[in-house]
Amino acid sequence: MSETAVQVGRVRQERHGHILKIVIDNPGKMNAFSPEMMEELSEAFTVLDRDDDLWVGVLCSVGEHFTAGLDMPKFFGPKAVKLDRPAGNIDPFGLENRCRKPVVTAIQGVCFTIGIEIMLAGDIVVAADNARLCQMESKRGIAPLGGAHFRYVTRAGWGDAMYHLLLCDEFTAAEAHRIGLVQEVVAPGQQVERAMALAGIIANNAPLGIQVTKEAGLKFIEAGERAAIDVIPAIRARVMDSQDAKEGIQSFVERRAAVFQGR
Repeated sequence: MSETAVQVGRVRQERHGHILKIVIDNPGKMNAFSPEMMEELSEAFTVLDRDDDLWVGVLCSVGEHFTAGLDMPKFFGPKAVKLDRPAGNIDPFGLENRCRKPVVTAIQGVCFTIGIEIMLAGDIVVAADNARLCQMESKRGIAPLGGAHFRYVTRAGWGDAMYHLLLCDEFTAAEAHRIGLVQEVVAPGQQVERAMALAGIIANNAPLGIQVTKEAGLKFIEAGERAAIDVIPAIRARVMDSQDAKEGIQSFVERRAAVFQGR
């Protein structure tokens, strides 16, 4: 591979006994995801799901921020790359399928858009107290399409979910903890260590017992989630083909305020 073709960002895997540490590594772009990184994230979750020696996953990132979301031009720009997830691979958003093993996510700094959706597709979240969360898609003329529209409701209840989904506001780790999106808040720099410690405690329990506990818990919300997932294609078509979506993406590229028309 030539030097100019080398992928800058990546998602890498580290094995620590029965724990798979999945590391988002693109700090130069605030850990924004490229299509290739999304493919690598899916592959990492698939390894965790299928390898009998791996019992718990920890998802984290390097640098000051968890992730700013998608690297928008690489998904929607003129040079956008479309990569199809291999059949059967785990969906990082937990929409088509979900990892059977427990996942602990550690976040810090900026955790926007798909960062929140990916963390909510896991099970336990540890946040540094400097974490900043925002589900801002509707500020860009589109809508959350990775599960936020129902997982906020599942975790936080209707009122708190709609408060943040409709305001598209930025909120703190303390607020995320208050409404149930986050389970522990720690000092900056300690989030990954604490997530690994929690994973270690989980890994000391019987793996099959842990896995069926997660499976049984998911059965409780499975029917409602399926209905919410099934509506996503219609939502996507309605917003992504709109004039507002074009304006939102163009305004983001041009770094200006969007002017929406409601069509």
